[in-house]
Order: sequence, then structure tokens, then C-alpha cells
Amino acid sequence: MRHVIALDVGGTGMKAALVGDDGALLHRARRATGRERGPETVVAGILEFAAELRAYGAEHYGTPAAAAGIAVPGIVDEEHGTAVYSANLGWQDVPLRALLAERLGVPVALGHDVRTGGLAEGRIGAGRGADRFLFVPLGTGIAGAIGIDGRVESGAHGFAGEIGHIVVRPGGAPCPCGQRGCLERYASAAAVSEAWAAAGGNPDADAADCARAVAAGDPEAGRVWRTAVDALADGLVTALTLLDPRTLIIGGGLAEAGEVLFQPLRDAVRSRVTFQKLPSIVPAALGDSAGCLGAGLLARDLLTGTIPTTPEVST
Repeated sequence: MRHVIALDVGGTGMKAALVGDDGALLHRARRATGRERGPETVVAGILEFAAELRAYGAEHYGTPAAAAGIAVPGIVDEEHGTAVYSANLGWQDVPLRALLAERLGVPVALGHDVRTGGLAEGRIGAGRGADRFLFVPLGTGIAGAIGIDGRVESGAHGFAGEIGHIVVRPGGAPCPCGQRGCLERYASAAAVSEAWAAAGGNPDADAADCARAVAAGDPEAGRVWRTAVDALADGLVTALTLLDPRTLIIGGGLAEAGEVLFQPLRDAVRSRVTFQKLPSIVPAALGDSAGCLGAGLLARDLLTGTIPTTPEVST
């Protein structure tokens, strides 16, 4: 059975799958990145994990994988197959595509984790059928994937979609990027967790606790939540003014709050638009499998000859 390797590398763990030609997940596996032992150990672990997946496929499906796709965090040069920089993993200028291709003996595609997850949401998830979409996962930080006719835009330098660093509160909280008042300092899951922990005096409280308190009618939780939703709406209106997406897909940990998030967010965005067309605002459908599924799509695109030679990822 022809299949591909799909590998999603996160800050602390890796998710992987073998994906059949029909998109079926034939096998799943997880592994820690080992980042506490340094970037060389992380890279070695990725190569070893991929080799184990290749061996599993050969043993169980009669042939090794025909291609591989890998999604990684940080700055990614998709054209040259280089993991340029990741603060969480500590690496810099790692030629991951070449290393994996040499280890596996098959074509390899390298993608940015959020853009790869957005590719999956756009093709087979919440954005399926939309010609223009914006995927925004709300996690430790906030990033975005700009979907256009089945592909995800990387930008001229691989930085497209960094919506978390739109300044929504000029002169506000300092951001590690060097600016002040960035969206992710107010509306990420990490920002809500920090604000709710401070408001309640409980350092272990997190965004999920805040969402539950909002649902229960806690006024202080409501204040924290409104601050985040207002900032998020401001950032999203800026994005939709520039991009005019048909569908706006919200994912990540904060989206798990369901209508506690989506009802006030839709209302806040609607109240801010004037001439702009209001997109459908929907929850992501694929959860934490999006990156892995997207990596599988990248690999399958290699086999159909639809990966271009530009930095963009395309169908």
C-alpha cells in the first residue's frame, strides 16, 4: 500500500502518522523531542523517529513510505528546506529536508507548523471548499495561515501570517518580538492564563479555568475574558480588512472554550466592521492533528508534482 510519512514537530513532543493515498491514517505515533538535551539531540531524534516510521511501513504495508512531510515551529525556509530558527528547540539553519531525504531515501517536504496546520484545515477541515480563508490558532502565541485557492501563502521571506504581532494596544505590554502591545500579549491562551492567574491570585490557574468561570458567571473572569476578546477582535478586523477571507477559522487551546469564545467574538467582530464583508467565523475541525495531517498533504503533493519551486505551499 503506497503511503507517506507525516511528522509534526512541536516544542516538547512530536506527532507522526503514516498516511495512505486516500488520506487514511494507517498508523500513529508520538515521541518527546528531547529539547532539554540540546538542538543536536532534537535533530537526531527526528531522523531516528522518521527511520522507525519508514521501517514500520515497510514491515506492515509491504513497501516503505514513498515520501515524507515534516512541519516544524519557528522560522522556516520552505523553498530551501531549512529550519532557520526556533527559540523553543534551540536550532538554527538546520537543513532538515536534506537530512531527512538522505536518511529515508525519498522526497521530503518541509513546512511551517501553523501554515501546515492551516493547509489541512483549509483542504480537509473547517475551511474545506473556501477559496479564501484565514486560520488563527490561539495557543501559547498567536500565528496565522493565509489560505488562497487550496494553498497557504508563505510570503516573500517566510513570515506571512504573523498576526500575533499586529499591534493592537500601542505602548502596551512588551512582547519578546521587541514591540509593545502585540495581539498575542492580550489574546493568546498564555496571555489569558497569566491575566486570570493574577486576577485570582492562583499561579496555577489557566485559560481553561477562566473560560469555566466565565460560563459560571464570575464577573472578574468576565472582565479578563472581555479584554482578550476585544483585543482579538481588533486584530482580526485588521486582518480581514487586508485579506478579505471568506472563512475565518479559529483554533488552538483557547478555541476549546466553544461558544464561550465564539459568541462574544462574533459579536465583537461584527460591531467593528463597516465596509468590510463579514467572514464566517468557525472553530477549527482537526484539533491537534492538523499539523500532522498537513505534513501528510505536503508529502502527497510531492508525489503528484504539485509542490512549486517558490516558497509557497500549493496544491
